[in-house]
Amino acid sequence: MRQELAHGTWEPLPATRWEDGFLSGNGRHGTLAFGDPNDDRVIVTHHTLVRPNGGEDARPPRLAAELPALQDRLLAGELTAAEDFTDGRALQWVQPFHPAFQIRLRRPSGACHGYRRSVDFTTGETIAECADFDSRVFVSRADDLIVHSVTAPALALDISLDPRLPNAPAGLGVGDGALLTPEGALLTLGARYPDSDRAYAGVTLVVVTGGTTSLAPPGVRVTGAESVLLLTRVRRHTGELDTVAEARELREAWDEQSYGTLLARHVSLHRTAYERVTLDLAADPDERTLPGSELLKHPHSAALLERLFAAGRYHLLSSAGLNPPRLTGLWTGDWNTAWSGAFTNDANLNLQTASASAAALPEVTEALAGLVGRQLPDWRENARAVFGARGAVAPAHTDGESGLTYHFSREYPLHLWTAGADWLLKPLVDHDETRGERDPRTAAVLAETARFYEDFLTRTDDAGHLVVVPSYSPENRPAGASWGAINAAMDLSAARHALRTAAGHHPDTPDADRWRALADRLPPHRINTDGALAEWAWPGLDDTYDHRHLSHLYGVWPLDEINPYDTPHLAAAAHRALELRGAENDSAHGHLHHALIAARLRDGDRVARALANVLDGDFFHASLMSAHYPGRDVYNADAAHTLPAVLIEMLVHSTPDRLILLPALPAAYPQGRIRGVLTRFGAELDLTWSRETATAVLRPTRSHRVELRTSSGAQPLDLVAGEDRVLTLGTW
Repeated sequence: MRQELAHGTWEPLPATRWEDGFLSGNGRHGTLAFGDPNDDRVIVTHHTLVRPNGGEDARPPRLAAELPALQDRLLAGELTAAEDFTDGRALQWVQPFHPAFQIRLRRPSGACHGYRRSVDFTTGETIAECADFDSRVFVSRADDLIVHSVTAPALALDISLDPRLPNAPAGLGVGDGALLTPEGALLTLGARYPDSDRAYAGVTLVVVTGGTTSLAPPGVRVTGAESVLLLTRVRRHTGELDTVAEARELREAWDEQSYGTLLARHVSLHRTAYERVTLDLAADPDERTLPGSELLKHPHSAALLERLFAAGRYHLLSSAGLNPPRLTGLWTGDWNTAWSGAFTNDANLNLQTASASAAALPEVTEALAGLVGRQLPDWRENARAVFGARGAVAPAHTDGESGLTYHFSREYPLHLWTAGADWLLKPLVDHDETRGERDPRTAAVLAETARFYEDFLTRTDDAGHLVVVPSYSPENRPAGASWGAINAAMDLSAARHALRTAAGHHPDTPDADRWRALADRLPPHRINTDGALAEWAWPGLDDTYDHRHLSHLYGVWPLDEINPYDTPHLAAAAHRALELRGAENDSAHGHLHHALIAARLRDGDRVARALANVLDGDFFHASLMSAHYPGRDVYNADAAHTLPAVLIEMLVHSTPDRLILLPALPAAYPQGRIRGVLTRFGAELDLTWSRETATAVLRPTRSHRVELRTSSGAQPLDLVAGEDRVLTLGTW
């Protein structure tokens, strides 16, 4: 770990709680390393591990025939009409994410002097070491396997795969096996879910150098060895898994390579991605050397923000591959994961992936694109079943397998939410803008989203504007009315953006003019009697201000619909709405969502306060993974993964035609440097600032004129592909 910048973290004591365990992952497999030198533990996870609970067969409610009557009732002023828009089912959760098992390495009891555990963000290694013992784990991007090396003089270990983790179901059918092999041993663990034909299995190849290996059920005992190398994979399956074939694949992946060689294959991919963007806030060098748990006791330290930026970037990269990050990233040590450890698409996933484009993590946007693509057939079924429409409607919750909408209730009528597809596609559109090429997959889903709006937006108000009815603003309700309402600000912004963006991606088709015309018929946003942007643009639907979600400010962030430059009147109303918004239950995602919007509105003081709410609120574990609530309550990746986006947005924001430098820098960070940010007009940006001046270096990949915005005002900026452009700014 390099101490000049925070490219890792460390602790001087063992981790007795799995929440404090250090994390590694390749976007498929994940590991969570904790325990102590005499009982070294690595919890193994995989993105596909979700427990069947009926959700695998659940369908969206077939309500399309009843939709016109609901629309009539809502438009007639029946404010609770949507509460009856259901097929009567009880709330059903999506399939819950869970851990697989833990790899346990037990040593004879004894002193372990100079103990230290650490994680190196540049390599993805989690390390536990003391005077005579060294344990190292990483998850290989190159070979898709968990690699675990243990060395010590005359090494003695009992090794097993242990399924006993908190809240594992009593009916879980578990079988294990251990077999001695020429290289050491092969361990297997199979688990079948209760009342299901679905199962998962883990296979570990144990490669022993020196010493002897013997069976010690449920695992093996190694004595007098120089080193042990463990190679592990997990598979979710139906029927019976061919463990012989799995073992053969592990041997082929190993190919008698050393730990160092396997690590080098992985690092060539991981380090390249991790190091694309770095942040230096000129922190105190002594504070940079502190263990993470000690640094967290300095919540206003620049060194803490540096390390959390690095950790958030590392964890986001490590959790994205097969899927984007879940509510818990890629990790959990408990079968009872809050909110099923799902992908929550009405704020959480969207916030966690917010930095992907600007922070040069195409691995994250590709993971998101993969999830969208696999679930598109289900999105079409949602549109047909609930709304009787063509096109696609994304669910608010998904387990990663099913994209069908079946998680809803009276208080959470998530089946009414229509803005999800636009929000999930926004990072993909941003990514295409940074690279200057349009992904045909994104263009295709945008067209499906536009077709949905063509069929759904059929009602008009007295002024001839289209009406979004029913309309849901996650997860809030108007004062004195019900959750299913009319013209939620988020729905208006999302529909406008989806239609216009789809038209822009299909410019030479008859659809484009039709979609633009439809977007133009949507009503404007409403400003309420408090001077705030109203959450519902409909008479009689008054705001409920104390809420963790900020859905109504979707037009400010992540969209560019409302901003201080083009729409100053609406930006002022949005700022007033932000001032009036309460934090409700102090969710981390609410505070950081607040900060992202404040940054777009150039309010550095408000960004600072929102950050302080999180940093002062004890949201981070020693692992630098975060919690959903203050006091490290409920393991959750929202704060960890979203914080890098906040720090980037306060320093730089771009659109395809505009660059805004230092829009919302808090006074606490008067100097620093960010390197490698990608702009949406195709230039890489390095930015250095101090109290007196700032310097930006742009490396454009395409020629373009943009508007440069600083505290001094606006000016045109001409960029030429391949020619670096250096900007020196005066006092900002």
